[in-house]
Amino acid sequence: MSAARTVRTLLAAGLVAGITATALAAPAVAAAPSAEPSHAATQQALEAAVAEGVPGAVAQARDGKARWAGTAGERKGGDRFRVGSITKTFTATVLLQLQAEGRLDLDDPVEKWLPGVVRGHGHDGRKITVRQLLNHTSGIYSYTEDPAFQEKVFGPGFLRHRYDTWAPKQLVTVAMTHEPDFAPGTDWNYSNTNFVLAGMVVEKVTGRPYGKAIENRIVKPLKLRATSVPGTDSRMPEPNSRAYSKLSRETGGPTYDVTELNPSIAGAAGEMVSDANDLQTFYRALLKGRLLPAAEMKEMTDTVQISPDLPGVGYGLGLMRQKLSCGQEVWGHGGGIHGSHSETQVTRDGEHSLAANFNADWTGDTQKPIEAEFCGTVPAKR
Repeated sequence: MSAARTVRTLLAAGLVAGITATALAAPAVAAAPSAEPSHAATQQALEAAVAEGVPGAVAQARDGKARWAGTAGERKGGDRFRVGSITKTFTATVLLQLQAEGRLDLDDPVEKWLPGVVRGHGHDGRKITVRQLLNHTSGIYSYTEDPAFQEKVFGPGFLRHRYDTWAPKQLVTVAMTHEPDFAPGTDWNYSNTNFVLAGMVVEKVTGRPYGKAIENRIVKPLKLRATSVPGTDSRMPEPNSRAYSKLSRETGGPTYDVTELNPSIAGAAGEMVSDANDLQTFYRALLKGRLLPAAEMKEMTDTVQISPDLPGVGYGLGLMRQKLSCGQEVWGHGGGIHGSHSETQVTRDGEHSLAANFNADWTGDTQKPIEAEFCGTVPAKR
């Protein structure tokens, strides 16, 4: 993997990471909720994000039974938001559950479940396993890297195409027009196509859309009342704050309200909506072993190195591990989609967790609240 990939892209692992430009003029910082001393640095990180141009930031943390919530700028504590690639952990959890039930094997070739789908320009689903989809070692090209797709979906073309519906097969077809990044199993590269395919496998195994499996297997059992798999519904459920984007790589230009969009552009790779409370509930339950048997949990947390430049970061099956500056190890995932950057991280014992969201996609560093919460310091601007 090229060292040119930024730490932010790798840690956020977001759908649109790296496409944005300069900061929106910062609004006045709203009066912050009182912060316990142990969360003062986290609140400071939220306020710093707003000072850097993020319209609003929201975060919640839990440590044992203790709970804390903070906001800065134009946000409400209970806001729902698009979680982007955090969806990947939900999708991977369902596939691991299906394996535990004996309905598939993660070492099955993709071709077994999706015959003829992964073909073209050197891609071959007969040589790629479902496991390699989930840990991004498949080598499959990411459709979100396609220049024409980027122009239509992430650039100014978004304003004309924001309500377009994309079928999963269409997204995969975009990827198949390019050569693979590498031979299966020989390297690591983040590809949203991997998880679109993973969602298609879930549908083939269960006979129902992957979103129904997430709802029935995770959302309902955990009573995640703010979490949804919207499909093609462009609306955001209340309460929410608006989402903003520059729709450009340039450092200037106008700022657009991108709250409404058809999330089929992301599908099983990044379409879900949630809030900070539900995200913590999900990841804490996952790390505590409530959603997967021990054998599957061991497979999920078996990580591969993503880059020699980032020795403290590993990617499991839809789940990332990172060692922070203070030595604390946390597990979780980040996500980016138009006007939204999110992070959820939790300690391996599931006891200390943080979920945060910025409602802009061109500025703000979501790694700072993580360092602040788990290490007690706000890193200097990178």
